[in-house]
Amino acid sequence: MDKVLSYLGLAKKSGKLATGEFLTENSIYAKKAKLVIVAEDASDNTKKKFTDRCNHHKVTLRFYKTKEELGNATGSALKASLAVLDEGFSKAILNILN
Repeated sequence: MDKVLSYLGLAKKSGKLATGEFLTENSIYAKKAKLVIVAEDASDNTKKKFTDRCNHHKVTLRFYKTKEELGNATGSALKASLAVLDEGFSKAILNILN
């Protein structure tokens, strides 16, 4: 498993990850999201929605892996979107992705 997926799993276990469209959106609105990750195979509508929301609320957005890989890393089925709620996890993930 790659490091980003490992960090996402750790964030989930420590309660610092919102998973799924509804919780991801809510964390953006509540200004809790430090980083939003959307699966590369998410629908165009989902990608556009999170691109627009993240731009409006000034939240960093990255497209990464597949819904299946994101779901497996966070201990669930398919996940098209995730929000990292912790600055430390966010920085660690962005260091790898950038």
